[in-house]
Amino acid sequence: MKVGGLQEEMQALMLDAANTTRPATGQQVSENFGAIFQQAVNNVNGLQSASSDLATRFDRGDENVSLSDVMIARNKASVAFEATIQVRNKLVDAYKELMSMPV
Repeated sequence: MKVGGLQEEMQALMLDAANTTRPATGQQVSENFGAIFQQAVNNVNGLQSASSDLATRFDRGDENVSLSDVMIARNKASVAFEATIQVRNKLVDAYKELMSMPV
């Protein structure tokens, strides 16, 4: 069995599926994933900041902020944070599994 031929065939199939002229390298994939994950973390941070700001405004007696607005913002931030934690846990589990594989 020729491994090189199989690899070339898989790359050709990948190119056909992606309709691109060149395959993505591991470096490009990790940069894309890193950018997406960084954007997700920044989004969670923004939700938490907005929630904190609404809570502070409500505590100070701002009439434009209702308790329901504060609770909705807090729950959005909580759900986003929990989702980020779950993604992180899955990544750590995948890393541990890869590291425990025999070479």
